[in-house]
Amino acid sequence: MPHISLKMYKGRTKEEKDKIANELAEVLIKNGVKPTAISVSITDYEPNDWKEQVYDKEIRDNKDIFVEAGYKM
Repeated sequence: MPHISLKMYKGRTKEEKDKIANELAEVLIKNGVKPTAISVSITDYEPNDWKEQVYDKEIRDNKDIFVEAGYKM
């Protein structure tokens, strides 16, 4: 039962978000996950809120990250 929680800056359309969510789900399907087991959420953030609400809480010092961003805050 994988759930992908994507957080990003505001500004993308619903159509763009649908495309991103479906493409993320496709990666899981290609790796043997049943489509009915997958859920994807997308949460938008203002750029000024990113450090406090996302980076400090979920990115900095997170040992569970498999792909690291190329920036530090």
